Amino acid sequence: MSEFVYVTEEGLQKMKEELDLLRNERPAIARMIADARDKGDLTENAEYSAAKEAQGMLEMKIARLEDMVARSRIIDGSRINTKTVQILNKVRILNKANGSLMEYQLVPEGEANLKEGKIAATSPIAQGLMGRKVGDVVQVKVPAGTIPFEIIEISI
Repeated sequence: MSEFVYVTEEGLQKMKEELDLLRNERPAIARMIADARDKGDLTENAEYSAAKEAQGMLEMKIARLEDMVARSRIIDGSRINTKTVQILNKVRILNKANGSLMEYQLVPEGEANLKEGKIAATSPIAQGLMGRKVGDVVQVKVPAGTIPFEIIEISI
């Protein structure tokens, strides 16, 4: 995979911290394997099989995060403007169908958190808003159908 992963500085730092935590789990799993191995016959040793499986899962997570960190490119927040909707912008939109007002920040996919009002730039709503200006009404296709949204405000 040579595709870049765009992240904020905060997102990259979180990935690196998670990677460090996972790497620190390696000795504990190695001890679990050694303890299970000391108990005898490995062909019928469920404890050994579970420890080996846990090791495999841990190594898979580490490899995935190492790959993401290696392909990461930090988004330069100083180049973000509010003329059109783009990644890292906060966007206040009006749902024209039901009159509800919503505010979202468009973030890289790995940093999306709906509880914090952060949606992935790859989501249908974000894709529909990208490149648009204040006052534009966009028709966004979502699983439930097509919803008209009016862009009320764009901020950083």
